[in-house]
Amino acid sequence: MNRFALTVALLLATASVTLADAPPKGYKALFDGKTLKGWTQRNGTAKYKVVDGTIHGMTNEGSPNSFLCSNKKYGDFELRFEVKCHDRLNSGVQIRSQTKDDDPKNRVNGPQVEIESSPGQAGFIYGEATGLGWLSPEPKSKDKSVNTHKHFKNGQWNAYRVVAKGARIQTWINGNKVADLTHEQIFKTHPKGFIGLQVHGIKKGTGPFDVAWRNIYIKELTD
Repeated sequence: MNRFALTVALLLATASVTLADAPPKGYKALFDGKTLKGWTQRNGTAKYKVVDGTIHGMTNEGSPNSFLCSNKKYGDFELRFEVKCHDRLNSGVQIRSQTKDDDPKNRVNGPQVEIESSPGQAGFIYGEATGLGWLSPEPKSKDKSVNTHKHFKNGQWNAYRVVAKGARIQTWINGNKVADLTHEQIFKTHPKGFIGLQVHGIKKGTGPFDVAWRNIYIKELTD
């Protein structure tokens, strides 16, 4: 390959990477791929750091649930992200969440989109520290059996899509519809808040377990 052809090939390869890493049209990146700028840890002592273009969270034995939270707060939006989680770790992404007096030391509370291995309840919506338990009706089946699915691919990257518009919250995992929730009560108390990446607390003598996020994009919705 001559020098000109090599230069063109390198430019095309670089362009492809740039285009692949760019937010979809109408979206903004919440994570720059290099730093945790724009995020603040609330609760817990789990460790968050940037590893190979991902936000990498690692459990810390004895810690309560930890959350890396966006500094900006969002109301109606469409959120997209990719996540890979240890099969033995329960995790989640908080949406429209808050802490009392906006103090990072106070308990994070609000809707959480579940992350867990298959078969499981990934993508259903839980009321973290709200006293409401599951907000999604699916996990609370009438016969008390556990409603699970296999849309989450264990040990692989999983693409989530979350649409929050008014009291309605919808979720998809790898293109599969999971939750379609309308919950007036949680919308009344949590109409707007931060996005939070959870590293769940673990039992003594277990772990360490990890979870990683990448390609975190958001589009704010207006009427």
